[in-house]
Formats: sequence, C-alpha cells, structure tokens
Amino acid sequence: MNSDFNFAPASWVPFKDQAVMERLRRMTREELLVHPNPNFKIYITPGVEAIEIADMFTRIKESDDLDQPFVMISGNPCPGTYLPLVNLINRFRVDCRNLICFTMDEWADDQGNIAPLTYRAGFGYSFFKYFINRIDEDLRPQPGNIYYHCREFTPRYSELIMERGNGGADACYSGPGWTGHVAFIEPCPEFTQVDSLDEYLQQKTKIVGLHPLTIAQNSLHGVFGQSGDVSAVPPKAATIGPFDVLHSRFRMESHDLTTGGSFSSWQRMVSRLITHGPVTPLVPGSIFQKIGCTLLMGEEIAKPIECMETAGY
Repeated sequence: MNSDFNFAPASWVPFKDQAVMERLRRMTREELLVHPNPNFKIYITPGVEAIEIADMFTRIKESDDLDQPFVMISGNPCPGTYLPLVNLINRFRVDCRNLICFTMDEWADDQGNIAPLTYRAGFGYSFFKYFINRIDEDLRPQPGNIYYHCREFTPRYSELIMERGNGGADACYSGPGWTGHVAFIEPCPEFTQVDSLDEYLQQKTKIVGLHPLTIAQNSLHGVFGQSGDVSAVPPKAATIGPFDVLHSRFRMESHDLTTGGSFSSWQRMVSRLITHGPVTPLVPGSIFQKIGCTLLMGEEIAKPIECMETAGY
C-alpha cells in the first residue's frame, strides 16, 4: 500500500507474507470472482443475509415436505438471520420435526468452562432466544434434536454430528472472523501444530484459547457494547473442528460484515486471504479453497483497499 516504508508485521499477526498481502490488496472485483477450483463458488452480491435465510428456509421446508432429517450447523449470535427465518417458518407453518441443529461454538472462561445458556452474550443463549423459542411451539424441533456446546455434548460433539447426520451435517453456515476463523477454529497452537493440511482437516471439536484479534473483533459486537471493551470478552471457546466443516455436505460462507453499517470492515482483507491467499492453518477459512464452498461476498467487502488519508477511524 505504501512502498516508502517497509517493515515486518507484529509478531502476533497470524499471516505475515507481505508480498501476498500486497497482491491481495490490489485485486479487482473481477479478479475476486475467479478461482481455479470449480467447487469453490464465489458470488459478489447485495443481500447476503437474505440469501442465507432463503437457503436455510428452503432446506428446512424440504425436510418437512419430504419427511427427511436436515442436520444444520449454524453460527451465532445471529438475530438478524434467525428472526426473519422464524417468521417464514411460522407464517408458512413449516414443521421442524426433522430439523437437527448444532451450534458452531460457545464462549469459555480461562479454565475452559463453557458458558451456560443463561449467559446473555452466549451463542446458545442467542440461538434459543431468537430462533428455537420463537418458533411456534407445535412447529419447533424436538428437544432431543438440539445440540449446543456444554459439558454434556462438547466432549463428543464431532461424533454426535457424524451420528445424527449419517456421516456429517447436511449444511454448515459460517462467516469469517478477523483471523479468518471458521467458528472458533483459530490460528492458535491447539489447531496449527500439525504436519500437513490433511492432518489439520482431521481435527475435531476442541476448547481453544482465542487469538487477540478475535477478542478485539468481538469487543465491537453489540453484546459486548460495541465499545472496544476487550476485558469483557471471554478468553477461550468451545468450537467445532475442521473435520466437521470438511464432512458437511453443503457449505455456505458469508462475507458481509461492516462496523456498525459503515464502510469500515475488518472482513475486507481477511475475505481476500480466505478466497485468494495460500491454503494454510494460519488462515483457517482458506480451507474452503480446497474443500469447496458457496461463498457470498457483499458488495462493500469487494470494494478496493486503498489509502484513505482523510478518513481517520
């Protein structure tokens, strides 16, 4: 971006290859759409969240119409996704008896204790409050079909997904964090200390320490006050592993987050790393380049990365 002053990135930055970063900064909208893997389908589009909602609703309704199980791994907290989805389910009287839900991840404390469903900033709390409990009672999934990270489920979470999904989830919906994480699959020692990408992809559910960027990112989230209060964000999390993403039969990744609806977005660069950088555990979402995915990139995220001298923060 500026060749007059060169330096090595800070030691805690996960991916440091400046030549790659400069190439990604210069990518045009047209270049972002092209990828050599035909199973990695990139779409730049408005209305990313609406497309995700439509996809979820279509698959849930199909499971009702065909009377077949639908096993879904979903991210949280997503009130903006779940509230419209609930409205569609209730309005069109879609019976969710065949819906089997797995939440992706959940906060944990410094000792690795998973946050309870009563924790207001928790993902399970949001999932039940804004999705499950708002579905009309006669249409809700059976209690035995709802899985979330806790002392009971987490130790065998990956095995439960494989069992209930007959070899994996039917669909996995995700979006990247500042580190490029999928769920809380972080560029952290718990996941990166492997000898090959194949070994990396075989890793299952874990409780991990969170990267500083992830903590900073979440301090901007509404549940933590959008005020940079990094001390309010838990230091660890329970998460699905690359194994669970790999074995999902359909994967949809959404890149459309901006800070408070402004132009500012920590996703703009990491989206480029995920879609066109090296496939590496240092950028967890880059695995989609290898395993395939439907990736929805918002118009704001696809905009150029440029020096904006007068913009400030």
